[in-house]
Amino acid sequence: MDHAGMAMGSMSMGNGVPPLLDFPKMYWAVVGTAVAIATMVNVYNKVLYRQRLAAAKAGKSRPATPQSLISLCMATLFAIMREASNYSVWIPLKDRILRLPTVGRTFLVIANLVVLITLCFYGFNLNDRWAREDIGYRTGFVSIAQFPLIFLLAGKNNIIGFLTGVSHERLNWLHRWCSRCLLFTATIHMGYFFADWAPYNYIGTQLKENNLVWRGLAAWVVLVWLIFSSTTPIRGWCYEFFVVQHLISFTLFTVFVYIHTPSEVHVYIWIPVGLYFFDRGLRTLRVLYANLSFFHPAQRQAGQMSGVWACKADFTPLPHNTTRITIRNPPINWRPGQHVFLSCHSIVPLQSHPFTIASIPEDGKMEFYVKAEAGGTKRFFHHAEKLRGVPATESTRCMKTVAIEGPYGSLRPLRQFDTVVFLAGSTGATFTIPLLRDLIQGWKENASPSPHSRSIFAKPTGSATRHIRFIWVVKSRGQLSWFSEQLSAIVAEVEALHTDQRSIKLEATVYVTCDDEFTEEHNSLLSSLTAPNPDFKTVPENERGPVVLRSGTPSLYDEKKAYRKDDIQAVESAVSSEVRERNTCGPDGTCCCRTTVDDESNGGIQQVCCCNPGPSSTRPQSSTSSTPSSTPSNTSKKPLLHPSTSVVCGRPNPRNIIRRSLEQALGESAVVVCGPKALVADVKRDVVGLSDERAVHKGTGAQGVYLHTESFLY
Repeated sequence: MDHAGMAMGSMSMGNGVPPLLDFPKMYWAVVGTAVAIATMVNVYNKVLYRQRLAAAKAGKSRPATPQSLISLCMATLFAIMREASNYSVWIPLKDRILRLPTVGRTFLVIANLVVLITLCFYGFNLNDRWAREDIGYRTGFVSIAQFPLIFLLAGKNNIIGFLTGVSHERLNWLHRWCSRCLLFTATIHMGYFFADWAPYNYIGTQLKENNLVWRGLAAWVVLVWLIFSSTTPIRGWCYEFFVVQHLISFTLFTVFVYIHTPSEVHVYIWIPVGLYFFDRGLRTLRVLYANLSFFHPAQRQAGQMSGVWACKADFTPLPHNTTRITIRNPPINWRPGQHVFLSCHSIVPLQSHPFTIASIPEDGKMEFYVKAEAGGTKRFFHHAEKLRGVPATESTRCMKTVAIEGPYGSLRPLRQFDTVVFLAGSTGATFTIPLLRDLIQGWKENASPSPHSRSIFAKPTGSATRHIRFIWVVKSRGQLSWFSEQLSAIVAEVEALHTDQRSIKLEATVYVTCDDEFTEEHNSLLSSLTAPNPDFKTVPENERGPVVLRSGTPSLYDEKKAYRKDDIQAVESAVSSEVRERNTCGPDGTCCCRTTVDDESNGGIQQVCCCNPGPSSTRPQSSTSSTPSSTPSNTSKKPLLHPSTSVVCGRPNPRNIIRRSLEQALGESAVVVCGPKALVADVKRDVVGLSDERAVHKGTGAQGVYLHTESFLY
């Protein structure tokens, strides 16, 4: 195989089959069409956003409801596509559930494979052994056509993301799957040449004597390593090592491909190289602008910056091994829901981590809440603990110089939706609370008149949202201190706005699933049952009456009112059994509540289960058993939250929460979830099921549901 042969292969094969150089162009015609459709959808959504906010500003009653036949047809089309694309098949496997990829992602990958296979084999008789070499040439040209797409999907500043409105981290999974598709076609390319040479024992000779063959094999081997090292276990094992080796491997792969392919297709290699350096150059400029103080003379003159570096941060330890990182007077602007890559080389050298910005620009500071896991995040927490107790007068000397890159990330503006449901697990609130505060800011803009601007580039003001449902799931009430002040201020602001805007409504509920104090209550109860009693007397077995169950708890008394040792053991067994049914204890002894809560009451603390099986306001009416004389700590210690905020001990039922919000919606709704993958998967499935159950935009009057998900592991 040589360049001359490849050039000959680029000629037309007759029978109406295009020349080889046309197949990469055909592939990009399909890719370009898909990107163009996504771009038009993005433009339509932006126009719709401005229309809804303008209608809300004009005082229309239902700004988030389709007003024309075209908008109604588009809403119906979007509803069908959302249901199909977000649907996922769940396969139960003993005590685990295998969640297959969503239909939307699967469709994109399969569609790409169908296009590639069609281009590889179109016009060939696969049973003709003399066509194997021609198929090998064709698949080689189809393989090289995929290079630019892989690079376009990999960059943080990529053109596809700008046109479609999809952020880089959401395109990254498609980058990985397109790389796997490249491996698929490259394997076909190599396999057909080997199949053509194998009958003549010619493979070894080609590898020894033909430079193009061993270069191509080397490129294939490097590509296999790239795909293998990009899998989740390998990538998550040591991400910093993954990044370095990934860049080195891809450089090596590109070099081998360049010296293996003819000059006619080198343009498909130079384009990705140019895209890579464009992304790196733009990222470098953004980092320099954000972190060098002389690019921000106004803030420097105001005394908000000193020295060369613009960003300095303080580190504060919080409950549950969490660190709050605060950058005061940040030099860049951002939108709620975005993230930046933060590095502090004096604590964690040569590492950069993506963190969601937990504040809004109006705060004048950039905050991050970082859960300590391993590596850099753990070092951040250890550094923060060292500063615990440092006087405020000396805290400025303890601030560390940090560097930020960004912001990155995008989602549809939530102000255009009639009803918005937020569900966050643990530190997922760093994503949802800024979005919640932005909606409150929109309500404030509705209340205050603003000058009308006819410029299409002017930022729209106001909000079409009427109802907000906020759910935050935490393990311990100690975590509430992270955002207790912000949540209380938000609820107070909404109550003040409600006097002028009667239609707005905010419902906030916090679910506490685990708390160390619950375990203490459980131990206290058992100790009270098993403690020596001076009035205790042993009753002969023939005089013992039956053990009576009262309200689910074994009685400590028989007919002769005497304590019995086996009755006490029965009580202990029943208590432990009830605890197991309603709770589960972690390896550290922490009690975790597994009960799903449906009924919620505004204000106060609602106890549905804890390791103390005593009565509570949410227990069944038949549960009237007595409890120890000591008052449970979870009802005596209330978190610093606004009285209108409900605090519930248990787990939420996302489906019922979302259903109740959708039933009262007067326009399109949005569901935003950020948390562990299990929570995100449950919410995604619930939204799909409710959209289909309610027959959204299919003649029932039910309005559409937009879903945005963010997941993490912890």
